[in-house]
Amino acid sequence: MRNKIITKKQLNNSTYLYEIYNELIVNKAKPGQFVILRVHEKGERIPLTINSVNYSLNTVRIIFAVVGKTTYDLSLLNKGDYIKDVVGPLGNSTEVEGYEGKEVCIVGGGIGCAISYPVAKGFSDNNAIIQTISGFRNKDLIILEDDFLEICNSHITCTDDGSYGYLGFVTNALEEIISKHNFALIYAVGPLIMMKNVVKIAEKHNIPSIVSMNPIMIDGTGMCGGCRVEVGDKVLFACVDGPDFPGNLVNFDDAIARNKTYKKEERKSSCNLLKEGN
Repeated sequence: MRNKIITKKQLNNSTYLYEIYNELIVNKAKPGQFVILRVHEKGERIPLTINSVNYSLNTVRIIFAVVGKTTYDLSLLNKGDYIKDVVGPLGNSTEVEGYEGKEVCIVGGGIGCAISYPVAKGFSDNNAIIQTISGFRNKDLIILEDDFLEICNSHITCTDDGSYGYLGFVTNALEEIISKHNFALIYAVGPLIMMKNVVKIAEKHNIPSIVSMNPIMIDGTGMCGGCRVEVGDKVLFACVDGPDFPGNLVNFDDAIARNKTYKKEERKSSCNLLKEGN
């Protein structure tokens, strides 16, 4: 029964939601943590955020976009199928306590909203006043809007092309509203360049920021060193020291450069998938 797919939903052309039975993870999971899974015996290990848990059904909800071979293989599974390995919860949970009655802004970009949602819910459950901002390239890629509206005091959905909601980037929306609020914290997760720019805005207004980093990751235990991140004058590992770090201390330029390490191989893999699909 463990790791059985109980629910499968396709949220858009490339994004899927699975609810997976795993009572061990459900009993331990907290906002901001993740799992590492392996689809089959010969598959690679990939990290995916725990989007939510259902205590009555003992299920863990994950949301992922098809961006490579492993996520493509994962998308082919159906309700009733089993995932080979699901390990977690991993990483440190987001510190959501201590903000009772304070305003917190949660900014998510694209598939990063799968992470910003449980974090926002964690703050909300601890009686913070929550403003969420979610950004997507266009309306067809929007996910979780209804979920955010249920838990937040105010929510803004942005699209780059203006096909839905606010026209512009999440940073544009943040710049517009920041003077109207007294944010005690700004939390950001999404593309690295987005997080870098959110942190710049937070610094300009003297607001603390936290970012959730998702670098290349293999084992999830700190042994491989693939997920290292420069934070201040230290080299830390996202899987065991994070994934949350103070935004103003993260070396985003180094993280962006490291994130491009396997772009050539990723493009080749994507091309092969397109050939298989044809």
